[in-house]
Amino acid sequence: MQKFDAIRPFYDSEVNETLKKLIHHPMMKSLMNFSFPEVADELWQGQLSKTHSIRDFQCNFIYQSVQKVLEKSSDGLSTSGFEKLEKGEAYLFISNHRDILLDTTLLNASLFEHGLVMTASAIGDNLVKKPFLMDLAKLNRNFLVQRGLSPREMLQSSKTLSEYIGHLLTHESRSVWIAQREGRTKDGNDATNPGILKMLAMGSDEENLMDYFKKIKIVPVSISYEYDPTDALKMPQILAEANNEVYVKQENEDFMTILSGALGPKKHIHIHIGDVLNDAIDIIAAENDNANKQIQAIAQAIDDSILPNYKLWPTNYIAYDIINNSKTFAEYYTEDQKSVFERRMEKRIDAANPVALQGFLNMYANPVVNSLKYNNAVQS
Repeated sequence: MQKFDAIRPFYDSEVNETLKKLIHHPMMKSLMNFSFPEVADELWQGQLSKTHSIRDFQCNFIYQSVQKVLEKSSDGLSTSGFEKLEKGEAYLFISNHRDILLDTTLLNASLFEHGLVMTASAIGDNLVKKPFLMDLAKLNRNFLVQRGLSPREMLQSSKTLSEYIGHLLTHESRSVWIAQREGRTKDGNDATNPGILKMLAMGSDEENLMDYFKKIKIVPVSISYEYDPTDALKMPQILAEANNEVYVKQENEDFMTILSGALGPKKHIHIHIGDVLNDAIDIIAAENDNANKQIQAIAQAIDDSILPNYKLWPTNYIAYDIINNSKTFAEYYTEDQKSVFERRMEKRIDAANPVALQGFLNMYANPVVNSLKYNNAVQS
């Protein structure tokens, strides 16, 4: 379908030619040497040259890359809720967003391990300006969200994007991942932008919008990292916004963030799969027939799944107690863990700057604040 050519990933028929083009690229060599440190270049090059589908590339190569990332930079990935999903079914995963690439690659690795349909995943075209990164993204079944457009262009782009997402879900039986709002959360305060749902609605092929939202099977996803490997990299934007300044990214900033996200220390990671929202949508439809209010209610239903199911770590409780000068959650961490957190904070930011200090602590403390809205006693 040519109208999607500007944003779609590669077709399987395009995979082999692209891989052969990239086999001798230095970044592909770095990726493969990282993923297969004991394997001679000739062997992985031979296997790549015989790879003809995105699934084979993901399962035979990228899955191993993910395992190496987890092995070298984390204390492991845990999951919950995947047993609720049905094999062969396509779902629209709407997730909180912490890391540019890891959020989706970890979800897909988990879907693969559970024998479930892996996703096509949204990625901003600003993140893949380098030709190699663009090719790699399209080899991983990423589709492009176009940024920096005029209002008129943005409207048309949103319509094309929504139609493509609907096409993937309903015609190709392909699951889709999108973030609950544009860009990664910088302050740990996850919230769904109703504009995302309005964009999705533009691709509806149903007379009743709520029937369409049921048809695409929305599943909220909560992902949490004990340590955000890019926490310090988010500081310049937080400081600029505190001074009412427009934040301008440095050249190669996104690429360095991708590398830091992959290789920086994370300790524990958890992904929770929420319930398909169809029952909630039935209730929303019965209570209100105003489309805008229905969309607001679905956004709230997504938050009502993501926030209480966000796995809290000692770092979250430590930050909350530091901000509030309390020992409210002291039972959930040790003094050693608190010392490690404080040393890390002092190394990564100017702790003498109150804006930087508050911004850094908020990243970790706000998930506790949000969880408290749902639970009288927060669970570790």
